[in-house]
Amino acid sequence: MDALNATLRQPARLAFTARRWGLAWARILYLGAVVLVLMFSPSSYSRGTRWRLARHMYHDTAPILLGFTLLAALLSLVITRIVVVTAESYGLTRYALEMVIRVLVLELIPLTAALFVAMRATIPNGTQLALMRESGHLDALRARGADPVRMELLPRVVAGMYASVTLAALSCVVALVMAYLGVYGLTPAGLPGYTRMFGHVFTPQITLVFALRTLFFSMAIALIPMASGLYETGRPGRAQQPDSEIGGLARMFAVLLLIEVVSLMSNYYY
Repeated sequence: MDALNATLRQPARLAFTARRWGLAWARILYLGAVVLVLMFSPSSYSRGTRWRLARHMYHDTAPILLGFTLLAALLSLVITRIVVVTAESYGLTRYALEMVIRVLVLELIPLTAALFVAMRATIPNGTQLALMRESGHLDALRARGADPVRMELLPRVVAGMYASVTLAALSCVVALVMAYLGVYGLTPAGLPGYTRMFGHVFTPQITLVFALRTLFFSMAIALIPMASGLYETGRPGRAQQPDSEIGGLARMFAVLLLIEVVSLMSNYYY
């Protein structure tokens, strides 16, 4: 009898899961459209909002900027050395530096920067937003005639995007410098060949895909944790259910993976 009841309940569970999944993605898309409109609306940047935005941009970027830049420099030196030594052993030295730039700058650093900002800034900000919702702070803002999305969510989303793009851009520059130093050392003799190789790698198409991927990475890691914090309900006395937090992380990683796959197809299959 228990097995029969479980079998009969299975379609209902699947329907509930599909409805919950669809509702979560619909909320993310709706909130993304709202945030996009607010970002380009001059009325969104009142004096109070500008102060919140500046505060979040500083707190989400400054504390992690130096540490991630040093990590990117160390990672660049290690990967450059490994690739160069391996290429020399196979007689492919002329391709070593180009391989480093393609793997490190084009692929690893933008994704690593987005994940680093997500773990250090945007996911904790989403948790803060959930706590505000549970404590009634967002309802209090609505009661005073203020828009919680404009006052609390928008500065966090913009700050998360700014932190991700800033870390990715600065770390890519550092990686390019470290890759040159790892191959040529402290000499300007390799600059002509290095610049030619750089121009060969960063064609207009690849540069466009790189910029769009970095931007979409920043939007994903900034928006999805905020949507989970703003909409998903939790148990009494808790900000979020564990499955809600895991579901938000799963959706964020799924979007990052989809962006990475599309960018790889654009770079190497067309």
